[in-house]
Amino acid sequence: MASKQADRIGRPPQVDLLGKVAAAHRAGDFALAERLCRSAIQIRPGFAEAHYHLANALQQQGKLQEAVESYRRTLAIEPRAAEARFNLGVTLAAVGRFDDAIAAYRTVLAAHPKAVPVHVNLGWALERQQHLDEAIDCYRRALAIDPRAAPVHVDLGMALEKQRRVDDALASYRRAIELDPSLVAAFNNIGSILRDRGRLDEAITAYREAVRLSPDAAPIHANLGVALSESGRTNEALAHLEKAIALNPDFAEAHKSRALVHLDLGDLDTAFAAFRRHAELKYGPTGASPTTAVFPHRGKHDLEQLAHLQEVAGDDPALRRLRAPAADEPPPEDLFRGYLHLEGGARVEGPAINPANLAEDVEAKWATRRPKLVVIDDLLTPAALDGMRRFCWGSTMWRRGYREGYLGAIPESGFAVPLLAQISDELRLRFPGVFGDHRLTQCWAFKYDSTLTGINIHADFAAVNVNFWITPDAANLDPEHGGLVVWDVPAPLDWDFEKYNADPQAMRDFLAAHHGTSVTVPYRANRAVIFDSDLFHETDRISFREGYRNRRINVTLLYGRREEDTAAHAG
Repeated sequence: MASKQADRIGRPPQVDLLGKVAAAHRAGDFALAERLCRSAIQIRPGFAEAHYHLANALQQQGKLQEAVESYRRTLAIEPRAAEARFNLGVTLAAVGRFDDAIAAYRTVLAAHPKAVPVHVNLGWALERQQHLDEAIDCYRRALAIDPRAAPVHVDLGMALEKQRRVDDALASYRRAIELDPSLVAAFNNIGSILRDRGRLDEAITAYREAVRLSPDAAPIHANLGVALSESGRTNEALAHLEKAIALNPDFAEAHKSRALVHLDLGDLDTAFAAFRRHAELKYGPTGASPTTAVFPHRGKHDLEQLAHLQEVAGDDPALRRLRAPAADEPPPEDLFRGYLHLEGGARVEGPAINPANLAEDVEAKWATRRPKLVVIDDLLTPAALDGMRRFCWGSTMWRRGYREGYLGAIPESGFAVPLLAQISDELRLRFPGVFGDHRLTQCWAFKYDSTLTGINIHADFAAVNVNFWITPDAANLDPEHGGLVVWDVPAPLDWDFEKYNADPQAMRDFLAAHHGTSVTVPYRANRAVIFDSDLFHETDRISFREGYRNRRINVTLLYGRREEDTAAHAG
């Protein structure tokens, strides 16, 4: 007994400390590890290992900035402490200081050039800085040292995908699976590549294996659901999308994918409810996603809308937290970030489509006119028109900015309410000779700056296009314009979506070569223009009064798909 007592007394105190710290780490008690290390540092400020273990304990507790400082103190005492420098790099990357992390990793590699984890982490940090060539080189160096490091093949594949070297990425994922058939990410990423290439059966097989390996991974169930939907296996698709939502009720993209399936089924109420849930999760307080493409005209719009909302919905506590900048402050870039409000949008009692518009007249024009283009005035009943105006004026769903000077609202940002479903359904029922079996496939609204331009020439990937305008006529300063220009020549059937939406010069050259002529439909409030969606069209020149409620607003509803209408064009 006496000798054992002497051993304990004679053991260096740092040995006892490090043993206790290691035990605290094993037990997951990082707060205790922190206290032990701080006590040791008080007694011996130059104790490098205590600073190092303190940094590890801080990192495990999420105290990342403090961990960075502790790693730096470790290295000030012991500059050759490679593990401390590596962990410093990891922590710097975790707080987004990628340049500093890269410098730390490079310093470690200078002394330890065969350290595979350091090559991998350096590659990851370089990838986040968009230095893809360097990142790929790092992953390849790691694999040259350890060719059987299966996860690194996955990292390499993901970097190659970002460079659009998809075949090389696919080969990397497949090599990873050869080495380790349990790598979920490899199967999932293979599925995504194959789905993008239209190889749906193979994609589904890959996703199913990923689900088998990781049955509680909501994103993989969602990916499988999308692939199943695209292959026409709707019931299976919904089962996996609903599983994804059950696993993660706040998974915004799964709600959006579920909405698209129900939209394809023609169940607008369910689809629109799912779109609204996506909008809440992405743009509400918990999601607070930024608006895409913020331009100066967006800030101007938001200030006008804020004043409007304070007038009509000033009792909203969340709204009261928003404020316009003072005169000496810069305009807001994204005033409504974290605030989603959808104003009204309920179905109206009675019809939404004006019964005075006789179906036989509209359908006769649709059947005989070439190009297929019909103008309907007084489209909506007064109640429906008023409801659409209040909804579009009061809802903070205008999340897409466009350089030309307009803002867009789409279903997944909140442009998906029961009134819109009512209008869409009634159009199909009222004018079956126009819409046939075509269901609503997409919808959006655009709101314009009164002094800037509108949408450039394009065509839409659908069978039937409905555009209608809701801003009062008094806002339009040029009653002979402000509407839509439609050409009488359709987009070639072999053009893809990108071609007839992003190459205006090619479209104008095509129209000139085919002697296309245009029809100008002047702006009128509550006027609809229904036309073959393949026809090239663009916004006519606009000149509207200043003021929030004077902004030009158009609503677009697309029905059917372009390929469904191919036979009609051929005839």
